[in-house]
Amino acid sequence: MNIRRRFGAAAVFLTVVLMVSSTATSSLAISSLETFSLATSSFMTLPFVTVALAAERTELPRRYDGRGAGRTASVRDQGDLGTCWAFASLLALENRLLPAENWSFSTDHMSNNPDFAIGQEGGGEYTIALAYLLSWQGPVREEDDPYGDGVSPEGLTAVKHVQEVRILPEYDRDAIKRAVLDYGGVQGSLYVTLRVSLGTSDDGGTETILKVGSGDTGYYRADTTAYYYPQESVPNHDVVIVGWDDDFPKENFAVQPETDGAFLCENSWGSQFGENGFFYVSYCDANLGQTAIAYTGVEDADNYDCIYQSDRCGWIGQLGYGTETAWAANAYTASSAQILEAAGFYATGTNTAYQIYVSASLPGMDETKTAKLRLAAEGQLEDAGYYTIPFQTKFRLNEKERFFVIIRLTTPDAVHPIAVEYDAGDGKCRVDLDDGEGYISPDGETWTRAETEQGCNVCLKAYSRGR
Repeated sequence: MNIRRRFGAAAVFLTVVLMVSSTATSSLAISSLETFSLATSSFMTLPFVTVALAAERTELPRRYDGRGAGRTASVRDQGDLGTCWAFASLLALENRLLPAENWSFSTDHMSNNPDFAIGQEGGGEYTIALAYLLSWQGPVREEDDPYGDGVSPEGLTAVKHVQEVRILPEYDRDAIKRAVLDYGGVQGSLYVTLRVSLGTSDDGGTETILKVGSGDTGYYRADTTAYYYPQESVPNHDVVIVGWDDDFPKENFAVQPETDGAFLCENSWGSQFGENGFFYVSYCDANLGQTAIAYTGVEDADNYDCIYQSDRCGWIGQLGYGTETAWAANAYTASSAQILEAAGFYATGTNTAYQIYVSASLPGMDETKTAKLRLAAEGQLEDAGYYTIPFQTKFRLNEKERFFVIIRLTTPDAVHPIAVEYDAGDGKCRVDLDDGEGYISPDGETWTRAETEQGCNVCLKAYSRGR
């Protein structure tokens, strides 16, 4: 069984191999659920759903500028702190809601997330932003937690619920453009060479902190606000792509790329940088587009009454049995009389096929009861990312009833298709293994306890409404 670790602005991967028998079963006894009640709809009638980008595959315009469409939020200034990742995430989220809704979300609240020990000086990356947003810890309003004081008040609640995030294919220029048109902006990472200063990291050492440079640094040309870095490097800065120009002259760059064309990016270095805070990055840049995040599903905060979860640090690694298919499950206890309506999980690769089941128990876990898996939804997901899948079949739950949400995922060419939260040993995450009851399986018949036997939580959430 493999756990693959995700970290860093470029989503760098390490592989840690844990040896375990694929036929191992947990010795934990799962109590039967006497009063669990299921809807009578047959799973045979459920539709198969394919989720893809909303834009039709029509010809794209040669030029688009989100500023002219009123779809760019106000430019911010991160100052000397390493918070570009949080600014980029929340700017992309604000742009997603424009022009219908005009929000200013708190970067302080996201970057002071107590589930992570990175500090505001140490930098971060998009998976930390996703963990914060998808667990409904935020976003909160800027006025409720202003930037720069290093303190976030307790008790603030999310004013929006992020329910879906797409991770676009690497360096797919057309996919980025379509996502910008559909969703207002795409969070991306690049390697910048502009002037830096030294700050103090969490361990007392020194760390480079990006600052606004002046003039021509070799790769940035100030008079044309154009940047191009030709070498692959670990990205160190996040921006939001808000437009493009296929005819942006290659001669505008300090180092000339092979072709014309550039993405328009919104930065977090204040309006004094670039063109009032915006600048162009060449299509040929070796790093922009390697990671491209679109916030595709943002809903009002009253969309569900309750979220069940055990992965507040989010997608840190991946589990699998060396094949494209694996099963996972989380057990939860209803906090009140509710209707179970949806589940959320990460697709760790493209074209992931899923089946979601709900049951009172797991197959093979309780010899006194035959588990009846009820199919709640199935489909296929074109892009990697996080998805909330509404159930075609709803489930009535009584207060204090235990229930299992179960997923079967098949991700082409993957050997570890299940996203998990675990302590990677780098001191960045405060993972709690006491808040969940998760299971993994190669076949849906034999199950291994995730927390006690693999040291991880399964990234599988459930959503309900009161009744």
